[in-house]
Amino acid sequence: MAVVDEQVVLLSESGSAIGVAPKATVHTAHTPLHLAFSCHIFDEAGRVLVTRRALAKRTWPGVWTNSFCGHPAPGEAMDAAVERRAAAELGVTLESYTLALPDFRYRAVDASGVVENEICPVYTARVTSGEGLLAPNPDEVMEYQWADPVLLLAAIEATPWAFSPWLTLQLPRLAGLGLPGQVAGAAAL
Repeated sequence: MAVVDEQVVLLSESGSAIGVAPKATVHTAHTPLHLAFSCHIFDEAGRVLVTRRALAKRTWPGVWTNSFCGHPAPGEAMDAAVERRAAAELGVTLESYTLALPDFRYRAVDASGVVENEICPVYTARVTSGEGLLAPNPDEVMEYQWADPVLLLAAIEATPWAFSPWLTLQLPRLAGLGLPGQVAGAAAL
């Protein structure tokens, strides 16, 4: 469950911090631009972890998305935020992670009219998969699946409405950088 006084960093159009706002109240039909991050976890076989957002989530409840997301707290280093959210959402410690898309930014409106409006650096991370690796927080994740990234790209292309808008934008860009386990030419999907 979210901490009641959790804050997000508000940003100017140029990406400079201009203030803070309570996370519990920032996501509305008029969501201000704010700082976030996304992370895509890959296992040793090159599979990517996709999660299905809990039905209680304010934005895009019940849709499939990347491994996990979050918002750094005011003054919190992005690396610390990534590690904190990996533990909080999935109960996992990342073996390693890399900033893959530092300038990712998007704005999207869900079916209820709630807006996401984020500058959202995208990370890729590695873990060794195995029984008991993940312990998802049910307030965040209702189910998860390890997926072949090439097949996931095809699913996103065929049914983009079944996935979060940030996943539909991020995964093809990550594929352009070369995904683990990716076959030659898959980025052209």
